[in-house]
Amino acid sequence: MTRRTKIVCTIGPASDSEEMITKLIAAGMNVARINFSHGTQEYQRELIRRIKRIREALNKPVAILQDLQGPKIRVGLIESGVVQLQPGREFVLTTDDVAGDGNRASVSLKSLPHEVKAGHPILLADGNIELRVESIVPPDIYCRVIVGGQLSSHKGINLPASEVHVDSLTKKDRDDILIGLEEAVDAVALSFVRAATDILTCRKVIQDGGGNVPIIAKIEKHEAVDNIDSIVAASEAIMVARGDLGVEIDLEKVPLVQKAIIRKCNALGKPVITATQMLQRMVENPRPTRAEANDVANAILDGTDAVMLSDETAVGK
Repeated sequence: MTRRTKIVCTIGPASDSEEMITKLIAAGMNVARINFSHGTQEYQRELIRRIKRIREALNKPVAILQDLQGPKIRVGLIESGVVQLQPGREFVLTTDDVAGDGNRASVSLKSLPHEVKAGHPILLADGNIELRVESIVPPDIYCRVIVGGQLSSHKGINLPASEVHVDSLTKKDRDDILIGLEEAVDAVALSFVRAATDILTCRKVIQDGGGNVPIIAKIEKHEAVDNIDSIVAASEAIMVARGDLGVEIDLEKVPLVQKAIIRKCNALGKPVITATQMLQRMVENPRPTRAEANDVANAILDGTDAVMLSDETAVGK
């Protein structure tokens, strides 16, 4: 049987050896994704070169996808490594550079006190923890814990009720693009896209660096869903990044948004990747759940051009 849907695999600590990359290619990997949120520049350069050596030795056309970190908002260092936030307790987010504890934590976005309002939800750790803003006295944001949970260092922050005004490309992203161009990656994935202008900004940085690689717009912000027509038109491909998207919009809307985006991309002839938690159970187990198998199959039946594995191949057992 001919397989037309491509497989994107994230390369990480569990899969960055020559042996494992060879096995992934033999198993059917079409695209090797390198997440530039993690690792040093030296590690990333060597990983790109390693994949190239292996694909040439095997004579396999495996593409290399550079996935930029983007302007992800995160909590800072938690002094004890992890704290348990209890529902009903007060918790303070601050732009001061402090070590976090069970009462407060620092945030990476210095303008955050001006981006949120009383009553706004703030979601931490992939949406597993929910805070509600009660008052703001810069540099502090006083919140009430609505849904508790474990918070560890550098976990992500999502603001589903706020339109955050940050540059689409950070200095790190711009530096990383130049590394990708020097190492001749095959495509660049742009994180936290909000509008078509973000694609144009990224393309100018690539062109100024002497490159002409395709840009894959990652749809993971509620603004991106609102501006999907212009984003699809401006980019070479689309990724439905369901992780942050499932925190930014109501979870029950994600399947509908996924299907609508895939249909739109199919109609316009733009490649589309469906990503995040496709086979999440396989991070720890040798077999997926029935629901995960159905998820992959339904994405393909919807018309996705590729499915992507993240933690499954990056850190899976």
